[in-house]
Amino acid sequence: MSQLTIKDIEKKLATIYDEQDSFLKDCEQDSRKGVQVLLQRWKKKKADEKALEQQYKEMTQYEQALYKKSFTYIAGVDEVGRGPLAGPVVAAAVILPQDAYLPGLNDSKKLSEQKREELFQLITDCAISVGIGIIPADVIDDVNIYQATKQAMKKALLGLSVKPDYLLVDAMEIPIDIPQTSIIKGDAKSVSIAASSIIAKVTRDRLMVRLSHEFPQYGFEKHMGYGTAYHLEALKKYGVTSEHRRSFAPVRELIEVNK
Repeated sequence: MSQLTIKDIEKKLATIYDEQDSFLKDCEQDSRKGVQVLLQRWKKKKADEKALEQQYKEMTQYEQALYKKSFTYIAGVDEVGRGPLAGPVVAAAVILPQDAYLPGLNDSKKLSEQKREELFQLITDCAISVGIGIIPADVIDDVNIYQATKQAMKKALLGLSVKPDYLLVDAMEIPIDIPQTSIIKGDAKSVSIAASSIIAKVTRDRLMVRLSHEFPQYGFEKHMGYGTAYHLEALKKYGVTSEHRRSFAPVRELIEVNK
């Protein structure tokens, strides 16, 4: 070991995945502080990987139970954008292969923008099929946000290239003739729902950034249409756009005041 430089050891550790590898024991016996730092870093990385594996395994419990019942194409369904004052509600449906492994997959709200973008690409690349449903603000006003959300979910399902034989849905029931289970906080309990939450969130955020170029004074790229102080101030100053939900209280009240 002593003939190896710290740099040599760092390169070697990068190629080791087995905790029983004899090189790790050699490192433990090396008294150099730099080697011990590298060894502890390797062990931490390994522990983090194990934790992600365990989390992912726990989040496949619903899917695994369905695979055992001979369901093959399980679609996770989730939506984003029920609360904002502007922009569409977006739903996604995702069918993952049985052997999918997407470490770090979780409820989109718990992830950074960078992690969501990274997982969006990984999900898109590995999924059997992805469907997206987008319902704009004027339809939300016509039918109410609850019904619009159902419409978005149904649209996402109809956009799949493979018909699912079972649905796992985040806290909703979809009016479609496919067996389904509604799971409260499903985006933190099911990999399929978590994947759909990320697809829906990234899709909607990108749409809102696009709208921010059309309506720059509202700052949509900052708050994605939610009722922040900045957004409410902009509404008072510049008025209501075609992308605002006129049935939502702050927007409706502003329209009534300006009649």
